Amino acid sequence: MMNPIKNRYDFVLIFDVLDGNPNGDPDAGNLPRLDPETGCGLVTDVCLKRKIRNYVQITKGLSSPFDIFVKEKAVLNKLIDEAHEQESVKSKEKGEKTEEARKWMCSKYFDIRTFGAVLSTGKNAGQVRGPVQLTFARSVDPIVTLEHSITRMAVATEAEAEKQGGDNRTMGRKNTVPYGVYVGHGFISAHLAAQTGFTEDDLNLLWEALKNMFEHDRSAARGTMSMQKLVVFKHDTALGNAPAHELFKRVSLKKKDLEKPARSFDDYDCSVDEQGLPSGITIESI
Repeated sequence: MMNPIKNRYDFVLIFDVLDGNPNGDPDAGNLPRLDPETGCGLVTDVCLKRKIRNYVQITKGLSSPFDIFVKEKAVLNKLIDEAHEQESVKSKEKGEKTEEARKWMCSKYFDIRTFGAVLSTGKNAGQVRGPVQLTFARSVDPIVTLEHSITRMAVATEAEAEKQGGDNRTMGRKNTVPYGVYVGHGFISAHLAAQTGFTEDDLNLLWEALKNMFEHDRSAARGTMSMQKLVVFKHDTALGNAPAHELFKRVSLKKKDLEKPARSFDDYDCSVDEQGLPSGITIESI
C-alpha cells in the first residue's frame, strides 16, 4: 500500500439549499428530514457519503485504486468473491485469506479505504473501520417545509385517459425547503488510515469531492444546493492536539437579521476564530 496519512484532521462543512429537498425521509413520504423537537433540518451521513462516492466515480471512472464498492446496482458479494480469486489471496493459508482479501479490497476501492465496509457477507474479507467519519448535517435554524401541487400534461395508461374524458392530466405533490443552511462535521483518524492505506492522494480527493459534490448531483427535487465553506483543522500529530468539539466551536454562523427569514447565505455572518489556537493546530478554509 502507499504511505498513509500521518496527521489527524477534523473538519466542518457548511452547505445550503434553496427551494429543494436536500434529503427526503422515505418513512415520512419523502418529506425533508427534520428533528421534530427543534424543527431543524437534517441530512444524513449516508446521503453525504453517497454524493462523495458519486463524485469519485465520475472523476475516476471506477478505475483502481479509486474504484467504488457501494455503487448503484452493485452486487456486493460478487465483488468480495473477486478478492478471493486473486492469486495473492489464493496462495495464502486458510487462516490468512481473510486478511489478505481485506487488504486487496482496501487497495482497490476508495470508499472502503475511506469509510470502511462490512466485507463478511460473502466469502469473508473481514470488516474495515474507515478513517473518515461524518455526522448528520443539521440546519442552523428551523426549516419550513412547503408542499406544492404539480401537474403533468399526460397520463400513464389509456384507462386513466378514459376516466378523465381526454383531459390527460396527472396531479402530484412536491416538498421543498425554501432556504436552509446546514452544518456537518467530519473526523479523519491517522491510526485507522494506517490500517486501510488511506493516503494523501485519497485525502486530496476527499477535499475535492466535498467541495464539488453538489455540482454533479443536480436534480429538480433538490433545488439549488451549494457547498459554502469547508473548514479543516489539521493536527500535527496522529493522536491530535485538541478535542474536536472545542475546535468546532471556533466556527460561528449567525443570521444577521433575526426578524427576517433567510433566503441566501449572505443573510448569515460566518466566521472562524483563529485566535489562541491550541499548539499544533492549523486551520485551512477550503
